[in-house]
Amino acid sequence: MDVNRSGWASRWENGAVRLGLRFVKGLRGESGLRVEAAQPYTSTDDLARRARLRDDQLTKLAYAGALASFGMTRRAALWQAAQAAKPAGELFEENTPAGLDSPLPEMSPAEDTLADYSSMELTAGRHLLEHFRPRLRKEGVLTAAQLKQVENGSRVATAGAVIVRQRPGTAKGFVFLTLEDETGLSQAIVHPEIFAAERTTILTHSGLIVEGIVQNAEGQASVRAEKFWPLEGVEGVNSYDFH
Repeated sequence: MDVNRSGWASRWENGAVRLGLRFVKGLRGESGLRVEAAQPYTSTDDLARRARLRDDQLTKLAYAGALASFGMTRRAALWQAAQAAKPAGELFEENTPAGLDSPLPEMSPAEDTLADYSSMELTAGRHLLEHFRPRLRKEGVLTAAQLKQVENGSRVATAGAVIVRQRPGTAKGFVFLTLEDETGLSQAIVHPEIFAAERTTILTHSGLIVEGIVQNAEGQASVRAEKFWPLEGVEGVNSYDFH
């Protein structure tokens, strides 16, 4: 996404989809259309002035990574957006000269991906779980793809972002969780008694580590869940729950 190239709506470009500015949470339609109409821009100041963006709208674009074509990291863009929208003294120390490089610490790759989820509820970059894979691999936590290679009935641990929580009326109280990682999807099957005991962990965390017994059938892997731990650092993932 780029304020110099993205329209309000998504469009097909060079064999790929360029996301529209409408995906930026909180960006108003009239603001996005003004950005599109006045392209291209030379700087954050130029964008703020010619697209007539209020401070909150400019900050939302910066947080979504849409100012990268100005040659800035996301944190630097946030700093520049704040300075372009308001005099520096209103937000920062009065003796901080305007126009200097951002004093804000740069985002880690994981924080950058989390900012995508927070600002757009999606990412066009690396999957969030990729950032945690080195640690998970050391702890013996398998990917969704690896689950399909494990012998049926084995005890395993897997992890993912929770994208679906379901409790079908015909399932006798069982809850089904769909977990997504960088290799695909897996499912955790939760007995009613275990769900009652682990309810808070299951419902309040966007990322979960699940331990249990793997069930492999016709290339589909699921885990009969017995234990749950929050996958700290996974936040902002939109899930489809109990519909």
